[in-house]
Amino acid sequence: MAPILELRRLVKHFPGHQAVRDISLVIPHGSFFSLLGPSGCGKTTTLRLIAGFEEPTSGDVLLNGEIVNQRRPYERNVSTVFQNYALFPHLTARQNVEFGLKRHKAPDIDRRVKEALDLVSLTGKESRRPAQLSGGERQRVALARSLVLQPDVLLLDEPLAALDPKLRKQMRIELKAMQRRVGITFLLVTHDQEEALSMSDQLAVMNEGRVEQVGTPEDVYLRPQSRFVAGFLGGVNWINGVGIRPESVRLNRTAACQGTPATVTGSVFLGDCVQVLVRLATGENAVAQLARADANFKPGDAVHLSWNADDEMTLPS
Repeated sequence: MAPILELRRLVKHFPGHQAVRDISLVIPHGSFFSLLGPSGCGKTTTLRLIAGFEEPTSGDVLLNGEIVNQRRPYERNVSTVFQNYALFPHLTARQNVEFGLKRHKAPDIDRRVKEALDLVSLTGKESRRPAQLSGGERQRVALARSLVLQPDVLLLDEPLAALDPKLRKQMRIELKAMQRRVGITFLLVTHDQEEALSMSDQLAVMNEGRVEQVGTPEDVYLRPQSRFVAGFLGGVNWINGVGIRPESVRLNRTAACQGTPATVTGSVFLGDCVQVLVRLATGENAVAQLARADANFKPGDAVHLSWNADDEMTLPS
């Protein structure tokens, strides 16, 4: 089966700035795919190129095997959920959701709107305007408004950024479950590593307009192909040229232990775990992330760091 979305050597120049540099990606039907990277890496520009809000300087955007570079946004069967949701403040939740259907004179509007509102758990709140809804509810309206159009690809531009941390975690679970129910391809743009890792089937890590690595969350996190990818996906201790994730580090007080000697300099309590900060004999700092029961260390304690060889990441500088 041909991919639902393909980017072929996509380039985008702005005056004095190259935002996207030769990006090629293949996104399968029915997948949850994420573009992950820091601010300014080109991920939002890539999303806008797919949506048709920007034209590529060179390269192609293919939707269902057809090049759509010259098609306007409304001529592409994609829909976008923006970071600020872009709801019409004078319309009710129902009116916001049905707006696109009415504009396209779609059939069976009542049934489709009801199903969309049911899908996002807004039944009973159809008559409320955006100002009468919580942040999470406004996001659900924006999702329903896009999903009701039955797009080939749903584009999500940092959709959880405005939510508080607890609601953001809840919405991650709901978004992934929603994608599985509707079967529509979701393309998420985010700078949040935990978001991308927890929801994606595959993700592309971007840096300075380029794709550094594509793979499953497990592959990219455990087998990064560059120091940038390793560091952006989570904490890394670089010890004698080898990268070790904090959660893979063990601490032992026994002097005879085979390991790297260090001195505890402090700790950070994170609720479900504790990060113990240490300084190596070489003067480098490192972090061990331990269960609370294993983190009974205080500043000044002499310790030895150890880890499994399978957890080592040897990457070029």
